[in-house]
Amino acid sequence: MQTEEERLESMLVFEKALWAHASSCVAGVDEAGVAPLAGPVVAAAVVLPHHFRLRGVKDSKKISSEAKREQLASQIRELCPVHAVAQASVEEIDSLNIYRAGLLAMRRAVDALPSPPHHCLVDARHLEGLPCPQTALVHGDNRSLSIAAASILAKTSRDSFMRTLAQTYSQYGFEKHKGYPTAQHLALLKKYGPCPFHRKSFAPVAQLLCPPSPAP
Repeated sequence: MQTEEERLESMLVFEKALWAHASSCVAGVDEAGVAPLAGPVVAAAVVLPHHFRLRGVKDSKKISSEAKREQLASQIRELCPVHAVAQASVEEIDSLNIYRAGLLAMRRAVDALPSPPHHCLVDARHLEGLPCPQTALVHGDNRSLSIAAASILAKTSRDSFMRTLAQTYSQYGFEKHKGYPTAQHLALLKKYGPCPFHRKSFAPVAQLLCPPSPAP
């Protein structure tokens, strides 16, 4: 069975190959919040120091404990001073579509880094106009430690936004489901109608705003 140390090393294959070819500043890029019915899509870019081996870092979706994700996010921010978080708003999601809004958020995260990276490892996407070469890795949050770290920062930053949003729109329970289409969220959405932070282009919200006409 693979040890945690071996797992971490196996997730640095792409980074090590780039580090060996003078790409010392490699940024992992990922986003969170594609599926929810409410809230922004949030992205992060993280540059790992070459000695980074933080136990427990993996795809944020595979970390079942919210408290553990928050702990890892705090450690990543401390150990990786070169990082950035950015978002695309609900209005941009509705205007562009969620896929393009996700690309926009990721590009903004890269642009927000203190200086341009030498190379970007991007989770399954190609970003237009980056100031450096990039590699799109399918299932990158399972294959690259840099992308996994970015996924944790993006997820926890978005969760924090939704908890704050819940203080204003308490009727929806955003602090519990973070805007995802759970049964509870769908029931509350139907009861209270959409708020300004619901994505009007998403079917469950759009149907409430423009219900289908009854059959003749």
